[in-house]
Amino acid sequence: MPLLHVSMRAGKPEAYRQAILDGLYLALREALDVPEDDQFMTISEHSAANFRKGNAFGISRSDDLVYIQVTVFSSRTAEQKRALFRCIAAQLGANPGIRPEDVFINILDAPKENWSVGHGQAQFT
Repeated sequence: MPLLHVSMRAGKPEAYRQAILDGLYLALREALDVPEDDQFMTISEHSAANFRKGNAFGISRSDDLVYIQVTVFSSRTAEQKRALFRCIAAQLGANPGIRPEDVFINILDAPKENWSVGHGQAQFT
């Protein structure tokens, strides 16, 4: 039951943005074995004035940088998270062609009791 949010510079066509969402879904299915149609994702676009990046950690990033924040159950293992990093970079590299240097991912762990996916119920406790 991951929840994903992508932040990126404004100006890319719809097909580019859809390719990002499609690639993220495929990576989730492969790395985390999420159920079919588990697609809870958003994209926010930002003007150049409202989007900063740096070349920290020896990585040269371009204006195509995407910040991806993934919230998952706290039961995910470190290996599953590493697999997700690899799968996302590979999927977004294949389509829409984002360089691996421009894929910035942050995973947040949330206990299952912190989730309600509808009806005001805690489905996972």
